Amino acid sequence: MSRTYDVMVAGHLCLDMIPRFRATGATRIDEIMRPGKLVQVEGATLSTGGPVSNTGIGLKILGNDVCFSARVGDDVLGKLTVDMLKGSGNAAGIRPQPGSASSYTVVVAPPNIDRIFLHNPGTNNEFCADDLDPNLIAQCRLFHFGYPPLMRRMYENEGKELQRVFQIAKEAGATTSCDMALPDPASESGQAPWARILDNILPYVDIFLPSAEEAFYMLEPDDFLDMKQQHAGADLIDFLGPDDYGRLADKLLTIGAAMTSLKSGHRGFYLRTASKKRFDEMGAARPGDAEAWDNRELWCPAFSAPNLASATGSGDSSIAGFLTAFLKGLPPEDALRYANCLGWENVQELDAISGVQTWERTAEILATDMAQNELDLSGAGWQFDKTLRLWASPRDRQALA
Repeated sequence: MSRTYDVMVAGHLCLDMIPRFRATGATRIDEIMRPGKLVQVEGATLSTGGPVSNTGIGLKILGNDVCFSARVGDDVLGKLTVDMLKGSGNAAGIRPQPGSASSYTVVVAPPNIDRIFLHNPGTNNEFCADDLDPNLIAQCRLFHFGYPPLMRRMYENEGKELQRVFQIAKEAGATTSCDMALPDPASESGQAPWARILDNILPYVDIFLPSAEEAFYMLEPDDFLDMKQQHAGADLIDFLGPDDYGRLADKLLTIGAAMTSLKSGHRGFYLRTASKKRFDEMGAARPGDAEAWDNRELWCPAFSAPNLASATGSGDSSIAGFLTAFLKGLPPEDALRYANCLGWENVQELDAISGVQTWERTAEILATDMAQNELDLSGAGWQFDKTLRLWASPRDRQALA
């Protein structure tokens, strides 16, 4: 369906400040940062951050017509944020809030050490459905919303305000997608009833794009915390098996989503889709080839990135790749490969945007037969397609055909 814009990207927006650390060989943050120590760094990267920026600008670089919706303060940081975004799309949907402080993040990302974020949510906590312009959404094929766990009004009251957001988008005829963030279990957001929030919003979300850990925590928080304790607080991606992925994805589709990812960092991009009957409700960007997306369960291994600079925004970039392929009418196998390639491009640079290449350049990179990280799912009965270079589960409709 033809509309003025391909995508509106709404939700969390901030200004990112990313100091560049020297490569010291350190593998733990306490080897670099200790009380009373002066840490000398190099130049800093200043960029807009959050999914409105990271996914939105990625979508623009890939050739989509993009508009933005968010809330900023009427301060210097807010004006700078909006000015920086104007070059990548229509910023008319970004509303300055008088007397409020804009959101910012200091990203601490030394080489070979997982990132630490010092974040002020600012006006993101005040964003609400009234900030949306339904007439502007009606000009968009797809409405993408990012990071409700970092926006207070989106998770308060069992997510009723977030439900309103997606209802407005669906009433405007747009296909809807949603990305999540993993809250600190001890925080206000972490204590929110996420299973009930998902019950309220997923009937209005066509494409749900959380990470595996985010879905696990929101659906099964007690099991998540038990597993975290068993593995001394480590990331759980490597400890979740294909059966866990299938169980979590099935729950999300049963609640109402038409398709869901379970993004998995170095393990790649998992996808599960519902029956094509659900696609009739997907709005302006529903799949042109419903058969290709009908009842699929696929897992594409990530591409190897030995020279990783920073994983800041890699999930946002992978979503930009996935959604662009989806909007172009490509099958899910190609959408997964583009998602992984955009994630690979992202981690080549310190910030969340600089590594992202055009659609044409990305296609050239994919044609080079990139090395993939090892991922063996054969023990669970999955089959590896050497041509498409991804795994299909025993439940995948085309694998069964």
